[in-house]
Amino acid sequence: MMTTREYKNTGDQISLLGFGCMRLPKIDPEKSDIDKEKAQEMIDYAYAHGVNYYDTAYPYHEGKSELFIGEALKKYPRESFHLVSKNPVWLVEKPEDAVNFLHEQLKKCQTEYFDFYLCHALNHDRLEMIKKHHIFESLQKEKEAGRIKHLGFSFHGTIEMLEEIVNAYDWDFAQIQLNYYDWDMQNAKREYEILTEHGLPVVIMEPVRGGALNTLCPQGIEMLKKADPNATPASWALRFAASLPNVLTVLSGMTAMEHVKDNVATMDDFKPLTDAERELLFQVAEVYKQSKTVPCTGCRYCMDCPAGVDIPAVFKIYNNYAVTENKAQFLADYEALGESKQAHNCVACRKCCSQCPQSIEIPERMKEIEALAKKLKG
Repeated sequence: MMTTREYKNTGDQISLLGFGCMRLPKIDPEKSDIDKEKAQEMIDYAYAHGVNYYDTAYPYHEGKSELFIGEALKKYPRESFHLVSKNPVWLVEKPEDAVNFLHEQLKKCQTEYFDFYLCHALNHDRLEMIKKHHIFESLQKEKEAGRIKHLGFSFHGTIEMLEEIVNAYDWDFAQIQLNYYDWDMQNAKREYEILTEHGLPVVIMEPVRGGALNTLCPQGIEMLKKADPNATPASWALRFAASLPNVLTVLSGMTAMEHVKDNVATMDDFKPLTDAERELLFQVAEVYKQSKTVPCTGCRYCMDCPAGVDIPAVFKIYNNYAVTENKAQFLADYEALGESKQAHNCVACRKCCSQCPQSIEIPERMKEIEALAKKLKG
């Protein structure tokens, strides 16, 4: 039976596994079109096994995610699930825009209200936009009108910014990136503590770091298999996030039915990590850090690149090589990417850097990958 957590002593039960709709299966890996048949099967399986939290956003799948999830869930009683979306505050140019986006999203999702609604991916600049255009006040009125049940924010920024955002408004909840790799690397521990101290339930995104903590590196996988031969690396990562008591739900951006089944099994009759298991994961994180991968989650916030580089795809190909050291595979994948999308096209404009939630020095890493490609070809 799916484990649930209660939202703020309201009696409202939220499934510990949330279905993230940013990485739904696609018809063509190079395009945003969703494979609706496969995705519907995944949604139906998740719903049948107790998942009741479905998280989408305005830009996911270039706007198609909201349309899909609205259609996919309409067969079920509206009160039986929690529908979540996010306001694209970076597109707001005047106060009424925030409300217009909300109403557009409600229509796309075929619903009269969102159970949880967030100001999307806040940082310093986006907080200034919220203040300038009175976005929180506008959305608060929509909440009072019943079109939003709980108003929160998702976050990508510094610890100091998180403190400022939390104190700026009377938020209901917050969403942060948290996993055992970022616990110390990106100070996710302190972010979790700040939100807990302010009484804000925490929604977790990127618990498997865009799938990176599922592939890991050979030594890391061996360490986990030795501890539990039957558990997948992804299930370890989900358990780390879900073991924190102030976590309301853990989002997983699932792209295949096998992911759904594994994640559902992990959250059924959930077993928190023991102290020994938690320490093991920190040891695995140290081993993984030494494998020289780029900490890219594939979120695509860096895209589109003005120079045409497919930044997430380049990093994915590189990370696979960093883990496997398979030169032939790297060259095959890199060539298949296409010359126009490869690292050497980077002009170091740094537009991508300000958008990267992981604070990756993208132009520098592109230079490294360009050099690696030349070396391996030579």
